[in-house]
Amino acid sequence: MKEIVIISEAAAYRIKEMMVHNGEEGSLLRVSVNGGGCSGLSYGMGFEKEKQEEDIELQQHDIDIIVSKEDASILDGTKIDYKESLMGGGFTIDNPNAIASCGCGSSFRTAKKEGTPESC
Repeated sequence: MKEIVIISEAAAYRIKEMMVHNGEEGSLLRVSVNGGGCSGLSYGMGFEKEKQEEDIELQQHDIDIIVSKEDASILDGTKIDYKESLMGGGFTIDNPNAIASCGCGSSFRTAKKEGTPESC
């Protein structure tokens, strides 16, 4: 079975660091899709203490991940990585379902869901 979200080893290491730094050890990592951004949809990642009834739970690199059933089809096969450069570090998201993304790289749309675009 194909994973909904695939987290690289580098991203997992950074997520675990963030959990410790923010006192969120034992929390769940929620990966979500929100309305907004230049292209209509944007990604969200955050920590939560409890799974909701409509959530799908995954586990990778000893991180418990939750995705809502509504977001699962949009995120299906999405790869999350973490990269360091001279300008700093950040998460990169590669979603095979995105048919367009904006120049700033933080929003996207899919063939099935466009969201509500707003200016960058």
